[in-house]
Amino acid sequence: MKKFVLNVTAIATLGAATLLSNSAAAQSAPVACPDYKRGTTNIVGERVGKKIQKALEEYNNDLIDEALAILYEVEAKDGYDRAFTNNFIGKMLAGQDGNGAKALEYLEGSVNPKALNDAEHAGTVRLVADLSMQEKEYAKAIKYYQEWMTFTCKEDADVYTRMAQAYYELKELPKMVEPADKAIALYEKPNKNPYVLKLQSFYERKMYPETVAVAEELVRTFPESKQWWSQLGFFYMLVEDYKKALSTFEIAYNQGYLTKKSEIKALSQLYATNEIPYKAAVILEKHMKSGLIEKDEQTLSSLANSYHQAREYKTAASYYAQAAQIKEDADYYRKQGILLLAAEDYKGSINALQKALDKGAEQTGRIHIAMMEANIYTGNFRQAMVHVREAKKDKNVERTARAWEPYIKEKAKNRGIKV
Repeated sequence: MKKFVLNVTAIATLGAATLLSNSAAAQSAPVACPDYKRGTTNIVGERVGKKIQKALEEYNNDLIDEALAILYEVEAKDGYDRAFTNNFIGKMLAGQDGNGAKALEYLEGSVNPKALNDAEHAGTVRLVADLSMQEKEYAKAIKYYQEWMTFTCKEDADVYTRMAQAYYELKELPKMVEPADKAIALYEKPNKNPYVLKLQSFYERKMYPETVAVAEELVRTFPESKQWWSQLGFFYMLVEDYKKALSTFEIAYNQGYLTKKSEIKALSQLYATNEIPYKAAVILEKHMKSGLIEKDEQTLSSLANSYHQAREYKTAASYYAQAAQIKEDADYYRKQGILLLAAEDYKGSINALQKALDKGAEQTGRIHIAMMEANIYTGNFRQAMVHVREAKKDKNVERTARAWEPYIKEKAKNRGIKV
């Protein structure tokens, strides 16, 4: 059980115990209103004071249940006596696990009559608000935070942050922004919580440009916090500002802030989107080899595609081959074969393209045209003609095949080869 600090002072007067609660009651400015004048300080009556004193002694000996039993028996009719007793009970209950709701009942009973001294009242109203947050009574928490500010004429960054949080829990998302902004303005040392609450309000309402603006504030205010850099990058992607997204991710990467595979994949994707395919491939390849990113079919295919776009044909072909080893996909073999043809590895191209045909590839006419070219470059005109005949069966490439046919025959004739 958490012992609640009461800060009470026992005063003996004419043989009777009276009590002045909350050392804050003796402070000069519990309220900051311009026209505020501190009134006289109330104290409990002699009869009630004796029981309060006895309960305090039990409390100080950690006999909380015994102290509560004494206080429950107090029959106080006077407004201050009743409010003070309820306040004492509520604060002790607040320190006991599982008694939050009951504590709230007594604490509310102590402030609603406005019988307590000003400092006691102000402190307890705020305690009721904080305890309401703890007990998930969010609407009640907002009510008492507002009451505390109205009564004291004070503003507090923590209070505004908690109000924004309470509105979030109530799903009253538009109402979160104003208290979050006030909290941001009041904190002497920047606190990330109101920024995050404001960001949540905009993001969950799909107000993405506003979300980006808050994320930019977070990066400017907390530049050493790596998570805001990647978040900002992802938000730029959300609004399709890919240049800013890439710039943000690049800065974060160079500072060592990108450590998750999703972040590295996003950076690679952004290089590709911004037509920098070689960097897209190199980044992905580096972190695949380090083990951060899985060496699976999808990664190998992405690598192959980026290297293809970068015109690194042989490297791209090797990654399509590796992807094909994981998944026997005819299209991977077809792409490998086409790229090897571009890289002038004609025998490798023929082998890969044949595998594509064996695996039931589509676009068979185009594959036969590619195999025809590879065979021409290796001087195998007879086999080139075989592929021409097969290609002519496909209406999509029939004209191309017919255009090549006389050229192949002429080349073969010149070399004394019958086709």
